[in-house]
Amino acid sequence: MDLTLSDEQRLLRESADRFVNETYTADHRRRIANDPLGFSADIWKEFAELGWLALPIAEADGGLGGGAVEIGILMEAFGRGLVSEPYLSTVVIGASLISECGSEAQKQALLPKIADGSLVLAFAHSERQARFDLADVRSTAKKTPDGWRLDGHKTAVLDGNAAGQIIVSARVDEGNGKPGRLCLFLVPRGTSGLASRDFARLGGGRACNLDLSDVRLPADALLGDGGDALPAIEGAVDRAMASLGAEAVGIMQTLLDQTLEYTKIRKQFGRPLSANQVIRHRLADMAMQCDEARSMALRAALMADAEPVARSRAASGAKAKIGKCARFVAEQSVQLHGAMGVTEELDVGSYFKRLLAFDTLFGGSAHHYRRHAALGGRAVQT
Repeated sequence: MDLTLSDEQRLLRESADRFVNETYTADHRRRIANDPLGFSADIWKEFAELGWLALPIAEADGGLGGGAVEIGILMEAFGRGLVSEPYLSTVVIGASLISECGSEAQKQALLPKIADGSLVLAFAHSERQARFDLADVRSTAKKTPDGWRLDGHKTAVLDGNAAGQIIVSARVDEGNGKPGRLCLFLVPRGTSGLASRDFARLGGGRACNLDLSDVRLPADALLGDGGDALPAIEGAVDRAMASLGAEAVGIMQTLLDQTLEYTKIRKQFGRPLSANQVIRHRLADMAMQCDEARSMALRAALMADAEPVARSRAASGAKAKIGKCARFVAEQSVQLHGAMGVTEELDVGSYFKRLLAFDTLFGGSAHHYRRHAALGGRAVQT
């Protein structure tokens, strides 16, 4: 298999690297950390001008028709800059769900707004009792004469504080006492009955918890025709995990580069730390973990459009393996920097926090090892 990047992909990587290096300085990150939005609205507009927001949207819907590999190239660059813009929630997850589940009218109304940066989306799916089980949803949707009524609670909604529309998952109450089909609904920000509690995310950005109490929506708030949305949700989350894996690789590589540079200039007993053979071995182990993580992230991206079992196994395998690699690299980097590694003076602590957040998003390593094994059993049966 030829894994060489195409000319277009190389140009995308070069432009993304250049933009991130010039824009995401330490001062910028400190300033954004205190912004109630959690990101820069001006930079989000620049993303749109560069075509990054339209990248994975199909050409028929006004996008550029890029795939998971192109998204991975962007996300790896975003990891190096600790980008906090809502790319994952709006473009990777939100646009995917609208493209997969939405009606033609909904696609025409929403996808161009995503591409031009005028619409930020959030996906409200996780619930406290679910423990990363995507099928465990207790929020309910009941048909009314005028449309729908939603009730329930959602946790850790990425970028929900800034979203113009929130895609909310709920089970349709059929009135028979049994769990109904899982559907998706478009809930505008500020809808009556929708209460939000915002908080800062570990490593940058913001999220919120949502309470839905007698939220009244029109009939066209239902995304698509009302069929079971679980397969589309699983696909969107698998692609999100592949993207997060690429972002984690960018963070890990940055930590390795910074640690290598620090050990060259930090001296003990008259010699640089890097002259110590034990330190060299630890740096080599960090480099090996970065390479392993990069391979798993690329595999997940290449399998993003495979049949569901193979796609999900690749995504869970990448999430589990990269999570372990990321923790190793982060801990080694902090330790080799000594006490400086956890101070505000250096960026190492910020990168460390983002990797800790990566390990918990959509489930940690232990959860995805179990999911990978369970999917392997399904693959054997089929």
